[in-house]
Amino acid sequence: MLVPFEKTALSTKVGNIDITLETGRLANQADGAVWVQSGGTVILVTAVTNTLEFDRGFFPLTCNYQEMGYAAGRIPGNYFRREVGRPSERETLVSRLMDRPIRPLFTAGFKDEVQVIATVLSADRNVNPDVLAMTGASAALHISKIPFEGPIACARVARVDGEFVLYPSYQGMAQNDELNIVFAASRDAVVMVEGAAKFMPEDVVADAIAWGHEQITPLLDLQEELREKVGQPKMTVVPAEERTDIEDAVREVAEKDLRAALQVAQKMERKDAKKAVKNKAVEALTERFPKEEYLGKLVGKALEGMEKEIVRTRIKETGTRIDGRDLTTVRPLSMDVGLLPQTHGSALFRRGETSALASCTLGSSRDEQRIETLTGEKTKNFMLHYNFPPYCVGEARMLRAPSRREVGHGNLAERSLTPVLPTDEDFPFTVRLVSEVMESNGSSSMATVCGGCLALMDAGVPISSPVAGIAMGLAKVEDEYYVLTDILGDEDALGDMDFKLAGTEEGITAVQMDIKISGIPQEVLRRALNQGRDARLSILNDMKQVLPASREKVSDLAPQFKTISINPDKIRDVIGSGGKNIKAITAATEADIDIEDSGQIHVFAPTLESLQKAEEMILYYDQSAELGANYTGKVIKIIDCGAIVEVLPGVEGLLHVSQLDVERIENVSDLLSLGQEVNVKVVEVQPNGRVRLSRKAWLQEQAGQEIDLADYGQPKGGGRPGGGRGGDRRGGGGGGRRN
Repeated sequence: MLVPFEKTALSTKVGNIDITLETGRLANQADGAVWVQSGGTVILVTAVTNTLEFDRGFFPLTCNYQEMGYAAGRIPGNYFRREVGRPSERETLVSRLMDRPIRPLFTAGFKDEVQVIATVLSADRNVNPDVLAMTGASAALHISKIPFEGPIACARVARVDGEFVLYPSYQGMAQNDELNIVFAASRDAVVMVEGAAKFMPEDVVADAIAWGHEQITPLLDLQEELREKVGQPKMTVVPAEERTDIEDAVREVAEKDLRAALQVAQKMERKDAKKAVKNKAVEALTERFPKEEYLGKLVGKALEGMEKEIVRTRIKETGTRIDGRDLTTVRPLSMDVGLLPQTHGSALFRRGETSALASCTLGSSRDEQRIETLTGEKTKNFMLHYNFPPYCVGEARMLRAPSRREVGHGNLAERSLTPVLPTDEDFPFTVRLVSEVMESNGSSSMATVCGGCLALMDAGVPISSPVAGIAMGLAKVEDEYYVLTDILGDEDALGDMDFKLAGTEEGITAVQMDIKISGIPQEVLRRALNQGRDARLSILNDMKQVLPASREKVSDLAPQFKTISINPDKIRDVIGSGGKNIKAITAATEADIDIEDSGQIHVFAPTLESLQKAEEMILYYDQSAELGANYTGKVIKIIDCGAIVEVLPGVEGLLHVSQLDVERIENVSDLLSLGQEVNVKVVEVQPNGRVRLSRKAWLQEQAGQEIDLADYGQPKGGGRPGGGRGGDRRGGGGGGRRN
């Protein structure tokens, strides 16, 4: 008996698109499963929890976003022809976007494992699945038994012709990329922001987020309605037993020492001081709690709570922070450029105890990254890679492939710098930046932006204006919000927000905001944006003192580039039969050569000498016969009325029988043979390019006679009227020479 699928589906209109949330048809053994659809785009999002028998010391949440080739009717282009295990960079970035807004919204004390998987099952060319997957994650968790304190909704905001647009299409984003903000929000507050802009004023960015927040209410209502219909009872979370006796004892023996440790300005010294406080407290309390198996862990937890309390109270009461700064001061800056002698560009940027060493490498168009996406293949000629080695935080651990965090930070810095890069037409190089974090004590991604910008300028990349980045923090004390400029690592860990802002003097180029509380008011967000602008302008001013503008030319070590224009009809001669000529040029010069049908030839050569040699070899095939000039040519064909002589690579002329000698010649073969070299003068170049030659004129000139080219005009009596081989070109092998 055929039984219909049981499902519950609800729809609403948000912005200009319809969104459907459905459950009950797929993945029913998951704790929560939601089908999210808009147009032809469909994402299945599942949420599952597993009970853990022990506390891992952290909340084990994993979010995975995966795009299936079949969703867009494509077969994966890799060797295996299937989706491989390692996620693409885009999948990694969207996985992070899913994780960041939902992580703070699980009930305090919940420590069981949770996995959220979003699978793109169908993808059209209008609706981007990333933000739908983020909303789907909230919906799947909201209807499940998992103690998730949502819902939240996610959307993308763009600006077209001065107006904000929600959920812009792929095509819309390609045509109007001045603003691209992805955000997540609950009913009351924004919980996550990620995006890029083209020099957008802070107030416009704040307005875009506020406007988008107002628009997503229907998605929150839809999730609430879906939970009312199919939602499961939430799991009961038993709060961990509060050991007030140990907390009080720790405060008694360690508070004074902890306050002193939290006034140590240097990170590693402060870390050692805090470790000494903990060891002293454990030693002092061992006799008091002899049977406590996890005393060290409990003492550490108590000290962490005290640390947060002390730092926040000091901010409220004195306006000073861990390292003694006020709330708006940027840490001391140090910068150096050109310190790596063999790179094309390099810079070291230090802010306080955070530093990044950035190097810039220039390549040709063949070095572009090729990326396979659901909407087709694309190329990328600017890449920024961020590395966070263990030594930068004083640790020793295995070196592995880039983590999600490294991929995310690199992408943020890449988006920050992309708007100031020159166009392909003005600067046709492929550019790769690599940031090696040397030391980390807060906001190494923004140090990467500053160092990366200086490295670009040092390499001679003609950027439109310098870019700087800053990380803003937040400390909520009771009902007051204190915005902190240029946060330390400890302030990030102990605070409520990490808000990274990058941009030029003109405006913002990239933003990323994560918060650890339920949300922040719009007024606080605006304050953070404007406070961050003041810090950014201060940093830009210092950067200009080190390197006011990009160097006038690229490094001599970088590939040398030149565009050579030739007659389009000569392209086949440059290439040669079977690519013989172009292969010879690249072998002799090690240059990368791109030829366009228009006759534009782009040459990337490893050195200036190599570039000059490549240009000379290319132009060898783009020569024209000069009227009145003498050449030594080669006979390539004998015809009844004369011979066809190649005087230059790809340039041929007719040597009429009447022009063979000062004496009358009856048969051409009596004087000439195939392959023979013959001295000739160009006596006519017709408008169509055909060339007429004369050996007779050359002989007479050699004998001292004055030559008038008009005397060697078109012969009577038919015959081939001009030079040229028609369409059958040769690769210029041999050719003639001027004498």
